[in-house]
Amino acid sequence: DAGSSVEEMEFNWDEYLEDTGATAAPHGSFKHVDTSLQNGFAPGMKLEVAVKSDQNTYWVATIITTCGQLLLLRYDGYGEDRKADFWCDIMTADLHPIGWCEQNKKILKVPEGIKDKIPDQEEFLQQVLKGACSAPANLLEGLHRGKNPLDLIAPGSRLELQNVRDSLEAWIVNVVENVGGRLKLRYEGLEDSDKFDQWIFYLDPFLHQVGWATQHGYSLQPPLAIRSLKSEADWQEILKKVKEEEEESSVPTDVFKDKPVIGVHSFSEGMKLEAVDPVAPFVISPATVLKVYNEKYFMIEIDDLRPERTTSQSYICHVNSAGIFPVQWSLKNGLHLSPPPGYPGQDFDWADYLKQCGAEAAPQSCFPLLTSDHGFKENMKLEAVNPVDPEEVCIATVTKLKDSYLWLQLEGSKKPVPDCIVSVESMNIFPVGWCETNGYQLRPPRKAIVNKQKKIAVVQPEKQILSSRTVHDGLKNQELNSSDSVVINGKYCCPKIYFNHRCFSGPYLNKGRIAELPQSVGPGNCVLVLKEVLTLLINAAYKPSRVLRELQLDEEAAWHGHGETLKAKYKGKSYRATVEVVRTADRVADFCRKTCIKLECCPNLFGPQMVLDKCSENCSVLTKTKYTHYYGKRKNKRIGRPPGGHSNLEVAMKKPNKRRKRRKHFFVHKKKRSSTSVDNTPAGSPQGSGAEEEDDQDESELSHSLAQDRDKRKRKLRTFSFSDDENKPPSPKDIKMEVAEKLQLDSNPLEWSVADVVRFLKSTDCAPLARIFLDQEIDGQALLLLTLPTVQECMDLKLGPAIKLCHHIERVKLAFYQQFAN
Repeated sequence: DAGSSVEEMEFNWDEYLEDTGATAAPHGSFKHVDTSLQNGFAPGMKLEVAVKSDQNTYWVATIITTCGQLLLLRYDGYGEDRKADFWCDIMTADLHPIGWCEQNKKILKVPEGIKDKIPDQEEFLQQVLKGACSAPANLLEGLHRGKNPLDLIAPGSRLELQNVRDSLEAWIVNVVENVGGRLKLRYEGLEDSDKFDQWIFYLDPFLHQVGWATQHGYSLQPPLAIRSLKSEADWQEILKKVKEEEEESSVPTDVFKDKPVIGVHSFSEGMKLEAVDPVAPFVISPATVLKVYNEKYFMIEIDDLRPERTTSQSYICHVNSAGIFPVQWSLKNGLHLSPPPGYPGQDFDWADYLKQCGAEAAPQSCFPLLTSDHGFKENMKLEAVNPVDPEEVCIATVTKLKDSYLWLQLEGSKKPVPDCIVSVESMNIFPVGWCETNGYQLRPPRKAIVNKQKKIAVVQPEKQILSSRTVHDGLKNQELNSSDSVVINGKYCCPKIYFNHRCFSGPYLNKGRIAELPQSVGPGNCVLVLKEVLTLLINAAYKPSRVLRELQLDEEAAWHGHGETLKAKYKGKSYRATVEVVRTADRVADFCRKTCIKLECCPNLFGPQMVLDKCSENCSVLTKTKYTHYYGKRKNKRIGRPPGGHSNLEVAMKKPNKRRKRRKHFFVHKKKRSSTSVDNTPAGSPQGSGAEEEDDQDESELSHSLAQDRDKRKRKLRTFSFSDDENKPPSPKDIKMEVAEKLQLDSNPLEWSVADVVRFLKSTDCAPLARIFLDQEIDGQALLLLTLPTVQECMDLKLGPAIKLCHHIERVKLAFYQQFAN
């Protein structure tokens, strides 16, 4: 049944959020993702830097801030004076860890600007370096220079993973894949089998660098699940081999510096609590502290009262483990507590259960304080790991919130799963776009293919070349049966709309694509049929966005029909515009003819009449040039457009052969619903583009003004010229890579005042945002520190305007680095 079949569509987060009316969870709520993006350098770290005025000498500098691979440094001795702060690139600057000069017999010498402030160099260095943190040597020198620490966990690296299901023993794991810090790990010794592979985020408290187990008194033993696959002698041989290759495959210690520290717990054996099993986090169940290993670790078992049970659901926890709650937590929060299997009756009562078991409840003081200050809200969207199949990352919707726990509904998983219970600090949840950023497949939602015959209109099969008589007889029969197939009010019933692909298709529509369209659409409701027809035409264009603009409703025109929003995609961008569609059958023929004229094609290209052998307009003899000349003559009489044509886009005359430059975009631009407060992008223009994006049309140029200037618009003359080869698409040799337009700054942005920043913004397409910068007192230094997450959260901007703004900030950063950083 076509109506119920399912297909996987190309997924776009922005369109999905718009279609569902949902919002994305804020990026700042995913602390583990923010940590993974840090470059390993932190404000306050010290290093030895070559003195600019004397390249043979060095001095100690402190990192003020970081920006990608750029560091803002200040020589020690300047105190709070930031006038001499300077930027440098980790990859090219002469930077070294503390102690490098002494080891390499280089000279440490006070820079000229602060000589007077430091009478005794040795004493000063002893003071400033006492307890100081040096910048990581491995990120300043050698192969790892300038790399994000996360990149150091490369496939083939080895780590140690504690076995959290049955003991605290650790075993060596190999990194098979690193996806933005999410590691696919395979136990050492199982090189050919992926059956026991695990996906774990690199900051997981149970994952360590090689050597950790020995240092902390834990034995290195393969987990019980794989121990029987090899003999004890084989496992020892594998261990010996790993120790020999330790240096080659080890991961630097610095990578794990941000890993959460495990605190001391106060649980005792036999205590009862409520818990969520991390392997199947769908219900809250009564549980027992089965074993206490030491002050850091204890084992929990999900209660099961069945006498015949053969396995237990047990796992190791620490004081900050997610999914453990005090007794009665579910009741207090109005949540269902799933009784243990084998429990008599359905109504579970903790008081009776504790008495029956002769156990005590774990006191409230054993549990960490739960917070609700995390930024998540109901119906927000994010990306989450499927606990049943950790290979899958799915679209997730927050269906419920309690303290610092989320109930997530996963979409698109291969097998349906119930709502998952996860902590807001879980390392298995990610912000919208994380998969795309890291090149990983996000499971898209499944969409039912709509049976167009039922919902929109009857779409006929592909055209066949028929004789005039056959077609005539076929139409006659169809007219007789039409009352049976469509039951609709005659006034609003649109007749069949035929695509006459032999007719002249004009400068915008691709003749080959027109020939591939169905023979006809309809009959059916006028608005639905005509919307379908226009959508097919837009998709059959050389440049769909251009056709959408031609069809766009003119604000100055009289309103005669029904406004419908249509979409177009071109070069990875999405466009939308409101198009006028007639509602009644008596106006369909005129509507089709006028639309054809707008698109400068034969007036019979599509409409309620089928062109059999020869078009009444005799369009087949016309070449593009001649036909354009026909339209051009009418324009020269200042008609502006052919009858029925109208546009609300300002159009300017363009000099022949004049080359235009397109700005290079630093961000991926996708359509997003505009912020009503600041983004006044006109309909039909790219949503969320990073600059004044213009399609390089044949010989016409479009320029959009802001919404507040729309009333001043005047339509101007346009000229078109096309090649003599009908409908010939642009040849590859005519398409040239356009050079990115460089931003040339007259002054150093580090010295910009708030007014300078506002002035710069007003010169861009983000002028409406200038007021925010003025209110927030953002000067040049602050501007250079802004990032996409900061802009979204602190300025409360939606993704579209935020990306546009960040594009301009990146241009300033690049220009600053090229013109002033050295």
